[in-house]
Amino acid sequence: MRAALYDRYGPPEVLYVGAVPKPAPGPGEVLVRVHAVSVNGGELHGRAGRVRLVTDLAERGFPKRLGIDFAGEVVALGSDVSGPKVGDRVWGVLGRTFGSAAEYVVVRPRSLALAPAGIDLVEAAALAVGTTAITALRDKARLRAGERLLVRGAAGGVGSIAVQLGRALGAHVTALAGAGNLDFVRDLGAHEAHDYATTGPADLGRFDVVLDTAGTEHPAYRRLLTPRGRMVAIAFDVRRPVPSLAYIAASAVFGPRRVRFFSGNPTHRLFGDLAGYVDTGAIRPVVDKVFPLSDIAGAHRALEAGGVRGKIVVRVVDA
Repeated sequence: MRAALYDRYGPPEVLYVGAVPKPAPGPGEVLVRVHAVSVNGGELHGRAGRVRLVTDLAERGFPKRLGIDFAGEVVALGSDVSGPKVGDRVWGVLGRTFGSAAEYVVVRPRSLALAPAGIDLVEAAALAVGTTAITALRDKARLRAGERLLVRGAAGGVGSIAVQLGRALGAHVTALAGAGNLDFVRDLGAHEAHDYATTGPADLGRFDVVLDTAGTEHPAYRRLLTPRGRMVAIAFDVRRPVPSLAYIAASAVFGPRRVRFFSGNPTHRLFGDLAGYVDTGAIRPVVDKVFPLSDIAGAHRALEAGGVRGKIVVRVVDA
């Protein structure tokens, strides 16, 4: 089968589509024909070699694979599988490995769920990161109605969903985004929108919850928290990973205004919760551009160029 690969660390040009063995489902596993995947920021850092400890642990040696989430159709079941059925439209993640940017993937039933009926599978792929927003705001920060929420990187993949979710949870949402995306994030539900290039932490007020998708300036944004405020970081500064992670760890121990960091590994239940928000219209997909699998390098270049609204999606079927 075809899959996105790279044989060395470097710029998007190192990416190519090659042939790898088609997987077969073992006991308790599901084979999914992949229709689409999204491109995630962590994959850019992995491909460039900025987080080699992580990528080398996930997959030793070259060629390395790409892709974390997926949307597709169940085509075969291993023995002892209950729940999914052949023909089901599903979305999910591979867990802590890479390789969904391919024609087929094998996963456990707990890592996928039925895709929302009202959207196509390209849109579903763009929404899969919504599980991160739910975990961050609902489960980690326990955001409540009437609280003030700040979303950094509000126009991006996770941020654009977090703005919608924050509004659905009854929070007052302030969004930080690029100048060209301020009307966009307001349309998603932000009560206030500010240009991150001209609005710094000193120009903002107090917040009960800060969701950080940028991974920089954690101390400055932590100081914006109310006495019982919570900050959830889903990224860290890859240029200074040790100090960045050390600060997050220390803040989780000292003082009430803690910074929580997590690396998402969503379950069947969490995807079901996300589908519920989509079905009610509280969250809608935002697809910036769609690339064929054959132009996986172009998809990476587009995300690296910045200014993305929502997600970059790679279509695998009929690519």
